[in-house]
Amino acid sequence: EITRDIAKFFNRLYGETFIVPDSKIDKNVEIIPGTDGRKMSKTYNNTIDIFADEKKLKKQVMSIITDSKGLSEKKDPDNCNVFKLFQLIAPKDAINKMKENYLSGGYGYGHAKKELLNLILNLYSKERSNYNELTNNKDFLFKILELGEEKAKKIAVNVLQRVKKKLGY
Repeated sequence: EITRDIAKFFNRLYGETFIVPDSKIDKNVEIIPGTDGRKMSKTYNNTIDIFADEKKLKKQVMSIITDSKGLSEKKDPDNCNVFKLFQLIAPKDAINKMKENYLSGGYGYGHAKKELLNLILNLYSKERSNYNELTNNKDFLFKILELGEEKAKKIAVNVLQRVKKKLGY
């Protein structure tokens, strides 16, 4: 958003210099609920770190706030933080199955949290493995960063030349 504002402002003052980036926000995930039901945010300390070790990830998932309905009671999936998170990443059939479980009763929030945890562990297993491998190989990471820096420099030099020319340098 800030980048868009700066690019528009500069272009308005000095002519077309920057490409104004388009925003890409999926309407289905504009706001991801946190473990406490508010917008997920590090500031609120209500995030789920899919790259955390399994013990910490389990603690985060199990700390998702739910109402106090008992195991035998029917539950409202539309007002449940666990279900809201589950439906963001689960396949349609799994979402429908969990919804059915909520509405029929005999299904507790603990069951839903375990399903969410297992889904995260299975769905992101490759990414979690890659993350752990990369964080344990700092030399390789720095080489990748250096390559990225070189690529970015090539683009940035051209952009900065356009900017300087527009500003009269």
